[in-house]
Amino acid sequence: FRAVPDDGGLVDADEDKDIKTEASNDSWGNNNANDGRLLSPSPGSSASAGSNKSAAGASEEQQTLLAVLQFLRKNKLTESVEILRREAGLPEDSLEPKGADSLLSRVTASSTAGAQAPTKVAAGEDQPDVNVVLSAYSQQGDPALYEVYYSGLKRFIESVLDCHRAELSQVFYPLFVHMYLELVYNNHESEAKAFFEKFSGDQECYYEDDLRVLSSLTKKEHMRGNETLLDFRTSKFVLRISRDSYQLLKRHLQERQNNQIWNIIQEHLYIDIFDGMPRSKSQIDAMSGSLAGEAKREANKAKVYYGLLKEPEIELPLDDEDEEAENEEGKPKKKKPKKDSLGSKSKKQDPNAPSQNRIPLPELKDSDKLDKIMYMKEATKRIRLGPDNLPSICFYSFLNAYQGLTAVDFTDDSSLIAGGFADSTVRVWSVTPKKLRKVKSAADLNLIDKESDDVLERIMDEKTASESKILCGHSGPVYGISFSPDRNYLLSSSEDGTVRLWSLQTFTCLVGYKGHNYPVWDTQFSPHGYYFVSGGHDRVARLWATDHYQPLRMFSGHLADVTCTRFHPNSNYVATGSSDRTIRLWDVLNGNCVRIFTGHKGPIHALAFSPNGKFLASGATDGRVLLWDIGHGLMVGELKGHTDTIYSLRFSRDGEILASGSMDNTVRLWDATKAFDDLETDDFTAATGHIHLQDNSQELLLGTYMTKSTPVIHLHFTRRNLLLAAGAYNP
Repeated sequence: FRAVPDDGGLVDADEDKDIKTEASNDSWGNNNANDGRLLSPSPGSSASAGSNKSAAGASEEQQTLLAVLQFLRKNKLTESVEILRREAGLPEDSLEPKGADSLLSRVTASSTAGAQAPTKVAAGEDQPDVNVVLSAYSQQGDPALYEVYYSGLKRFIESVLDCHRAELSQVFYPLFVHMYLELVYNNHESEAKAFFEKFSGDQECYYEDDLRVLSSLTKKEHMRGNETLLDFRTSKFVLRISRDSYQLLKRHLQERQNNQIWNIIQEHLYIDIFDGMPRSKSQIDAMSGSLAGEAKREANKAKVYYGLLKEPEIELPLDDEDEEAENEEGKPKKKKPKKDSLGSKSKKQDPNAPSQNRIPLPELKDSDKLDKIMYMKEATKRIRLGPDNLPSICFYSFLNAYQGLTAVDFTDDSSLIAGGFADSTVRVWSVTPKKLRKVKSAADLNLIDKESDDVLERIMDEKTASESKILCGHSGPVYGISFSPDRNYLLSSSEDGTVRLWSLQTFTCLVGYKGHNYPVWDTQFSPHGYYFVSGGHDRVARLWATDHYQPLRMFSGHLADVTCTRFHPNSNYVATGSSDRTIRLWDVLNGNCVRIFTGHKGPIHALAFSPNGKFLASGATDGRVLLWDIGHGLMVGELKGHTDTIYSLRFSRDGEILASGSMDNTVRLWDATKAFDDLETDDFTAATGHIHLQDNSQELLLGTYMTKSTPVIHLHFTRRNLLLAAGAYNP
């Protein structure tokens, strides 16, 4: 049922893998550079230094090969033995157990070194056993003893010192799941049921949903094709434990000769061992809760270029007021200093920024330059927000939305709003007095004087002017929508497995991107346009370019649906949130996963990058907003207050305020400046991942704003820092 593990497979049910010296292959120990030294056997282990060396010498692959040869030989398939032996380049005496130095005896020595219990194999046949190497649930212990083993471990962990108890308690959940599955797989239904009933209540409350799924798996047949289960079986559950706690656990299991549990730990758990003080219960709880345990520390070590790209230099034309001032006095530059200071922010290259051409970005068109100028003018009138100067909030309620509003987006300049609906339509409204018009037909366009100054006005057909337009094309509910930065296009993703690109000039569908086989939960345009990202039920996020039918990158690694996607402000990275309760950050350049953040206790539905690119905020069904430092790869804050799923997060334009919108019908404003200013991300914290989260949500909460009965599904700060919110009224 399970493929042989990456590290070559089990060799003997009782083999103690702790004798491997290669740090890189150490599949459950810590392969951190400083801890790569040999993990010395604990006093309970009988492995001698000599057998350590021999074990390091015989590779696991060789052991598997010899096991297969033994099996063929036992079944009198001598010709096959010869052919395989010759192809593998093994010496002729490799299968003779006589020579003290023969390959087989070396392998056998290594596989029995440190064995703590009498082996199942008869004394004369201590060769590696092929069944153990090749089958999945090979070590099938006595089903009646499972409860005894688990209770024994439970008693032991409850009796150790408090400082170790919290860390060792992390082992309960993965062990419980694997022992239960092993019983089910081996058709011990009644024992499995009794085991589940006895111990499921002891598990942490945040695993409730997983346990519900597990309780429905009572027969071997149920396990086939169950995705959640396959993930659990194939990915190692990661635990972060201090060296002292780990040695305690190991010694206990080896003294008790508790092979069943030791085998599960070796095969299905990855224990990331660190030197230093054990972590407290609150520190562990802050980081745990995801489908596959915590992230390995190595996962968050890669360099991330989180700085912003240099803005293109655009000359700001003087507006009318400035020109008047110049005519009167001959002294211009009334507003100039202000604008320069705004531009100069991004003139100096940020040391943490990627190079301008790290990924190819689209050229700026003239219309983009005009838009940038508009943006800069608006920015000079931007309100500086803070605890004493909160934004006004303008709420757009969708009334009578019986088609079921499922997604909302605003254009960057806040002139258009779009809604995705469960009846498979997308609707676009103009928020300004300017109505929506289509481009004229080809025949009419031929009659226009293309040289005239107002050609862009003339191509629009006044007869089509209306406040809203309906876009039809999807064949299922629309779950995600996103406007392009230049307001010419709109993306929509749907349950029908496609992402569609719509023109906002003609209000027609230009392209249907097919790549996902299942519902696509979210899509988003890059801040620079051209690229967009989508994520869905197939657990893969895809990066696309508008002019390519096929995705440019596929980001696979999540163990459940990708529920939300977000581009980093510099377009070099994409963040994805998932139902596996983790957030991953992907590098657009090479498709690598450069950060894994764990800590949420439910599927993630909202992500937002701070405007400076240094921080990420995430919201989930657990009602918590978590704050992450991207550079150090650490959780740096937790904002508690919402009582239901958080559907939208937005930072104000300068990043001083974080707004969160939730299904609990509230918008909350948080003091982002304060949350990020008090950080102590020294090297020690970064190295060990020990975080001390202050419980200061109440100090950081600046305001809670209730709607009458409208869940908040989208938030947007205008260029002047007015907060727009949207949702469908629930009568």
